[in-house]
Amino acid sequence: MTVAVFPGSFDPLTVGHLDLIQRASRLFDKLIVTVGTNTAKKALFTSDEKVAMIEASVADLPNVTVRAENGLTVNFVKEVQATVIVRGIRNSKDYEYEAGIANMNRYLEHHIETVFLLADPKDTFISSSVLKEVLFFGGDISGLVPPAVHRALLAKRGDQ
Repeated sequence: MTVAVFPGSFDPLTVGHLDLIQRASRLFDKLIVTVGTNTAKKALFTSDEKVAMIEASVADLPNVTVRAENGLTVNFVKEVQATVIVRGIRNSKDYEYEAGIANMNRYLEHHIETVFLLADPKDTFISSSVLKEVLFFGGDISGLVPPAVHRALLAKRGDQ
């Protein structure tokens, strides 16, 4: 059985992330979506909130689970006995960033492979940080996030 981990800060989960999760769930026997902490960003949602939103969004995928973690991804991968890390690539900038992380992970744990999935072309412009900016200035992002995430974003903005 091949277990894969799809790590990210998911603040918030987007339809691009969800597409990658759905595709990865077809490639691996078990997929663990891992909510981590990005120390370079100020989070809008807590880890528990993100886990709940992702769980609601992947409820129809029986081989996908969601967990929070607060350390090195490779340590989490070893803990859950996974052998693959899944990462999404939107553009060449993502590739350069992700390749560096993949090489560091391979240095730390040589038996862990990183698999890159290319983003669907219709999703390449979506980023969590841009979504939050558009939302807070009143823009409509309802088509760019799953329904559970959209409701949570509106609540954070103060809409009912």
